[in-house]
Amino acid sequence: MADTLQWLALETKYLDRAEAFYEAFLDLDVRRRDDSEVALAVGETDLILRSPGPVPRGGLHTHYAFSIPAAEYDWWYDTLDEQFDLVEHSFGDSTSLYFYDPDGNCVELGQSAVDGPGIDGIFEVVLEVEQLERAISLYERLGFEVVDRGSDRRRVRMNAASFALELWEPQLGIADGRGGVHVDFGITVSDAAEVVDAVRGDVLSIDEQENGIRIRDVDGHYVTLCDDV
Repeated sequence: MADTLQWLALETKYLDRAEAFYEAFLDLDVRRRDDSEVALAVGETDLILRSPGPVPRGGLHTHYAFSIPAAEYDWWYDTLDEQFDLVEHSFGDSTSLYFYDPDGNCVELGQSAVDGPGIDGIFEVVLEVEQLERAISLYERLGFEVVDRGSDRRRVRMNAASFALELWEPQLGIADGRGGVHVDFGITVSDAAEVVDAVRGDVLSIDEQENGIRIRDVDGHYVTLCDDV
């Protein structure tokens, strides 16, 4: 089974503006920086802000969700409500708030069983796909398990060990969020080479990287498979 989310990359038009947004409003620290990208620490995951350039570029209009301790929800709502037009939605016993970053990504903060303090991981990433069943087949072989299908929207939720992917055919979701296009993310798996063999005939490219094996799916998303050692 797929395990942890190593990074999620977003393309940003103005790198300094995006970095300032995430530092000022979400209190994320810089893990590393160069001329073309900034990696922010989100628990064990890197949120990478990347200037336009060579592929993989990073996702556009990506909806994704940060984990926050349940007890901090009211504080985050009151703090962000001063600056943003927030949308709230409840999922059983947990509640999430939604707003947008300067590049049009739909950012969710959801009550989670995390220690904190503050933002402590990314628990969901949404990808836009052209054909839902085709995408499900691929991501099942990458180690994700279907746990929910939309009854009113063309979407499916797939779990890894510690985070979830939502696959959406083109549509607007909660807070008018959209699935990301040409998203670049990395995950850990038990055996990257074995997983790649299972999808070899159904992806656009396979590239050996220093940190793992990167594939490009038929919807243009880049997934790097890193051995869980």
